[in-house]
Amino acid sequence: MLATKLFLPGRRDGVVVRAGLGERLDASVQRGHRLTLVSAPAGFGKTTLVGEWAARQERVGWLSLDEADNVSPRFLVHLWAALSQINPDLEALTEESLSAAPTTAALTAVVNEFAEAAQRQPDSQWVLVLDDYHVIEAPDVHEAVTFLLEHMPDQMHLVVATRSDPPFPLSRLRTGGQLTEVRADDLRFGPADAQRFLNEVMGLELSEDDVRALDDRTEGWIAGLQLAALSLRGVSDVADVSEFIADFTGSNRFVIDYLVDEVLARQGEDVSDFLLSTSILDRLTSSLCDAVTGRTDSTRRLTELDRANMFLVPLDANRTWYRYHHLFRDVLRARLGAERPEQLPALHQAASAWYAAHDLTPDAVRHALAAADYDRAAYLIEEAIPELRRTRQDGHLLEWLRSLPTDVVRRSPVLSVMSGWSLMMAGDLNGMERRLDDAEATLAAGARDPTLAAAWAETEDLRTAPATLRLFRAALAQARGDVAGTVRQAQQALDLAGPEDHLVRGGAGGFLGLAAWAAGDVQDALTTFSAAMRSLHAAGNLTDELDSAVVLGDMWITAGRPSRARRVYEQSLRTATANGRPYPRATADLHVGLADLDRELNELSSAEEHLETARLLGEHGSITENRHRWYVVMAQVRAATGDYATALQLLDEAETLYRPGTYPDVRPIAALRARVYLAMGDLIAAGEWADSRSAPDDVSFLREYENLTLVRLQLARGDDALPLLDRLDPGQRGGSLLEIGVLRALALDARGDRAEALAQLDDAMAQAPEVEHSVRLFLDEGAPMLALLHASNSEHPRRLLAKTPTTGSLREPLTTGSVREPLTTGSLREPLTDRELDVLRLLDTELTGPEIARRIFVSLNTLRTHTKRIFTKLDVNTRSAAVRRARERGLL
Repeated sequence: MLATKLFLPGRRDGVVVRAGLGERLDASVQRGHRLTLVSAPAGFGKTTLVGEWAARQERVGWLSLDEADNVSPRFLVHLWAALSQINPDLEALTEESLSAAPTTAALTAVVNEFAEAAQRQPDSQWVLVLDDYHVIEAPDVHEAVTFLLEHMPDQMHLVVATRSDPPFPLSRLRTGGQLTEVRADDLRFGPADAQRFLNEVMGLELSEDDVRALDDRTEGWIAGLQLAALSLRGVSDVADVSEFIADFTGSNRFVIDYLVDEVLARQGEDVSDFLLSTSILDRLTSSLCDAVTGRTDSTRRLTELDRANMFLVPLDANRTWYRYHHLFRDVLRARLGAERPEQLPALHQAASAWYAAHDLTPDAVRHALAAADYDRAAYLIEEAIPELRRTRQDGHLLEWLRSLPTDVVRRSPVLSVMSGWSLMMAGDLNGMERRLDDAEATLAAGARDPTLAAAWAETEDLRTAPATLRLFRAALAQARGDVAGTVRQAQQALDLAGPEDHLVRGGAGGFLGLAAWAAGDVQDALTTFSAAMRSLHAAGNLTDELDSAVVLGDMWITAGRPSRARRVYEQSLRTATANGRPYPRATADLHVGLADLDRELNELSSAEEHLETARLLGEHGSITENRHRWYVVMAQVRAATGDYATALQLLDEAETLYRPGTYPDVRPIAALRARVYLAMGDLIAAGEWADSRSAPDDVSFLREYENLTLVRLQLARGDDALPLLDRLDPGQRGGSLLEIGVLRALALDARGDRAEALAQLDDAMAQAPEVEHSVRLFLDEGAPMLALLHASNSEHPRRLLAKTPTTGSLREPLTTGSVREPLTTGSLREPLTDRELDVLRLLDTELTGPEIARRIFVSLNTLRTHTKRIFTKLDVNTRSAAVRRARERGLL
């Protein structure tokens, strides 16, 4: 991280003090006032104004943004560092610890920290400045800043300096009196400001008429005045000055070109050469400038340019790092490209070498690409991949791969493999296979041609490339549903991997586990996949380990052990949020998993809470292959309430997001939609789905969900479903055993064999390891299932009936929020839900609100909603009163 991004601009001598604007900024820092927007085109003095003002504030964090901050993890690191300037108690975090975090989740941790600090320091005021915000284009970064803006405590204030208005809710802030705006008209120099600047700061001796005329010509545009002043320094004759000012007209673009010509024309060739050569750099320091220009006097040259007000902006107090005024830099670059295009490759190559030597790989790659030195860029990217993978900077890698010509990628086995991975993430399996073929062919060619192999970076990725190739071919086979191919390729990867190649071994073992799951052997899948997760843990790959926890939970559900799945999800969430750190990737998926378990328990309110938390975490909290699952589970929740229209819309959304990947598709969206049609009673639509199925005679585990959906259609039509049920083999899968047994009981009852149906139902429930966790399985079968449960004299049906509604059809929407047996609630008219009881217990501790929110994996706002409901139901107004009343009612 460049520390200079966090430095306030160095204070200059002779700056024109804008007292009125300073007072406006001072007035904006008050409790509850959220945003000051300083928005104007280039050259209006935004950074100077805000920098001078910020230097007078007590608690201020400064962040100068650049194009690289469009990558969310990098932005988070820099933002966190800027906020640490305000609150030194913030835990110091690195890009490694933040890179996998969904942006809003990381900022939730920030908000919680500052909320606690606000309670300790109620009179404090904090200012965060984001300079050059116009460089930000990434929607997720905009969303992150909006999230911070909307949730930060009242003592915090955001100042944004930008050339264009950001996509924040400005109208709402403006209406609510929470926005102060400083625009171009406010920043323009009036005649008095122009006189101080031109005559006192720039050392000219212009008459009042000339100052007013020049101010009129530039319309108070500060950069224009500065450029004009530089041009006028060499004009001594009063008549020539007046003539110059009189001719000074035209659009800003014309004025810029004209004045830069004048400025550069008055510089010596040595200075002009330095300016043009270093214009390719976003930031300048003497050793970097020496490397680019081939000089040895860049320290002196930078100092002279700074003293001459040659549009050089110091970035630190020691004046070690600088940048050119953006406007000046853009014109210099345009002139360099027009006049000396042949020099550009060498300049960028020199910059790339300097950045690489200083371990600033992103800048090194950027300049190599700008030089069209693609072989060097490829080499640098190969070296960077281990760090990018470890810190989850997938955005950088994908952007770089897209910037390289295809033939360059194909000449590198490592980049070919990475390119194949990116194509798989985009759903292009055929493209992925072509890239893997390229990698295999290039490895073979490199074994024969030492010159070709010498161009590859000597990295662990290259050493393990043969095994990694097999690993990705296993992924490809898995995505295509080729179980045998997955096993063959994964086993070959294991054979090629060394004992310490934990990442490859974990991946290969994972695919063997997935293949066993796809084949229906869930016990082998659990054993193999758990071992693979241990390898990932040994590799220190927390993110992939958490990704895998989502899959492991699904396997336990297939095994009929949802309680084990819940333990996996909750333990993984505790790991993800250990020490109060932001959520790494996959946490949204863990919440979706918990929502699905709650839905099956018919705890629909709790399911929706988890889904809302997952939504707030955003797509960066989810594995690419799982982004459709939020919509799937929400659709099932909506269907459970009878809102079938919304359920169908959600499934349509899920279908657009679904990508075939490494996980078996055990619940196809089309079959889910057919079940909604059945719940609606639309047998025609469900029948159209059944007619469109491919491989209708396939009774493997991967087709089990479809076949059990077809069984339900047969029952709804009055057809005999037993022949199809007889062909389905549940194996050792507890979940399949229960569902097939329940449907067999319904089919027997439909035949008129009530006694045999009851025996079948009792047997299925007796064999199921956790039947009490599958409430919705029974509720969704409606009145026929209710009749069987009432007719049974066995223990399991009676226990299940105690958890179900006592009136109406089971297909009707339920009014209960939970089917768990409630704790004693005394004489409360509206009982507390299980989640509210969990919150109540934590209220009876020393934990703060933010700490309780983290403990139960919800946002602070969600916790406040729970607390408000508890207070309402207990008829109290404070936390202590709620605890006291709960003890009186026997709830604690």
